[in-house]
Amino acid sequence: MILLSIETSCDETAVAVLKDGHTILSDLLSSQIDLHKRYGGVVPELACRRHIETIGPLLTEALTKAGVPLNQVDAVAVTAGPGLIGALLVGVSFAKSLAYALGKPLLAVHHLAGHINAAFIEHPDIVFPALALVVSGGHTNLYAMPERGHYRLIGKTVDDAAGEAFDKGARMMGLDYPGGPIIDRLAKKGNPEKYPFTRPYRSLEHTNFSFSGLKTALKQCLAKMPQSEKKSEHFQNDIAAGFQEAIVGSLVEKTLQAAEKEKVESIIVCGGVASNSLLRTRMQAEAAKQSMAVHIPSPRYCTDNGAMIAMAGHIAFEQGRFAPLNLNPNPHLKLSE
Repeated sequence: MILLSIETSCDETAVAVLKDGHTILSDLLSSQIDLHKRYGGVVPELACRRHIETIGPLLTEALTKAGVPLNQVDAVAVTAGPGLIGALLVGVSFAKSLAYALGKPLLAVHHLAGHINAAFIEHPDIVFPALALVVSGGHTNLYAMPERGHYRLIGKTVDDAAGEAFDKGARMMGLDYPGGPIIDRLAKKGNPEKYPFTRPYRSLEHTNFSFSGLKTALKQCLAKMPQSEKKSEHFQNDIAAGFQEAIVGSLVEKTLQAAEKEKVESIIVCGGVASNSLLRTRMQAEAAKQSMAVHIPSPRYCTDNGAMIAMAGHIAFEQGRFAPLNLNPNPHLKLSE
């Protein structure tokens, strides 16, 4: 069974070809960081235009690399939401036209389900019940998973996503975009105790997150510092380390709290922020103390990619969840049972 997948939810165009639900024949990505970097964030109109320019050639290249003619594709999977509506429309319209022309099933994939299923690319034997932390620039959600393909939301951010906090915090510090990887790099050389930030929204009564207060705390900290101090290398490293420690500490604490409450066997950490080196090592170390397995995709599969949509699309195909050809994308699509 050959499945073609398309991802255009935000600022990256991705196409992948998957065979039999586990063999990735091709997985191509066209990033737009160069386009949006000068603005310090994604410009929706520009993202949409770049998707239109890129998606056709990327499809041709992906099929060529996979060695699969278009007429041998058995199903087409596409991200239907959430995301930027214009960007989603490009991918969904393209996928619908392909499915119609080929006379093959169309599969609507939830973007976050794609991120969760990215973990199965390298860890196919994840033991259930499991808990998934989806942490990215737009989402910070916790899902209980009794089995693969079934999700129950048990926690989320009440304001900013963790990735958003990283990027906006980096901007306050005068760093480039995207800010998360830069803070990660600086923090490795810094002392997190030099400028400590209070871990936000701590409570045993819920497993929700909050990161907007951290931005305010960072802003106040920076305002108090002399310009000469803020420009020094050690200050950048130390403030990055303290800021990162608060975000990662909150993510790990809330995830393990939820995992214990749900009595899960495994923890999945996915999404763009799952590339953060401190989050990866801290989650592994703390979960090991509770004898829980942690599965985190390689950084290549943490950020948006076509392979994750293909993996989630294969599950939808097996479950018989086919989409109609009048499918419309939903920028606020919910992930649930």
